[in-house]
Amino acid sequence: MNDTIRKFGYPATMVAEYAHWVVLLRPAQPTLGSLILAAKSDATAFPDLKPQAFTELATVTKHLEGVLKEAIAPAKINYLMLMMVDPHVHFHIIPRYEGGRGFSGIDVSDAGWPGAPALGEARALSPEENAKLIDWLRGWWPTGGR
Repeated sequence: MNDTIRKFGYPATMVAEYAHWVVLLRPAQPTLGSLILAAKSDATAFPDLKPQAFTELATVTKHLEGVLKEAIAPAKINYLMLMMVDPHVHFHIIPRYEGGRGFSGIDVSDAGWPGAPALGEARALSPEENAKLIDWLRGWWPTGGR
């Protein structure tokens, strides 16, 4: 795994893994169910990914969006490819909704709705909350996260 993936807490934050991609729970939650979708390669530019990674991305995003729509019921899902601090190809996946969402005592409001995501107002989760949310999301995943 590349340094960007490790910085986002891999393997402890892993929700699902594919041949070319990993889905991680975002350590700071601007909205409930915020994720990191990261390429496993060392590419630092999107067009430098192998063709197989682009092909697999269709399956990964179908799974990801299906899970978030069922578990979180967002009005929209934002894909942010920032890569300013963390150089390897990755997206911040932010489910968007008016008001708040919660699971097992983990409540997160979308402070930026209906504008841009308020990343600076993200809720930091405890290790126990991370584990609860990861297990819950894996339970929705078509492959069980593996």
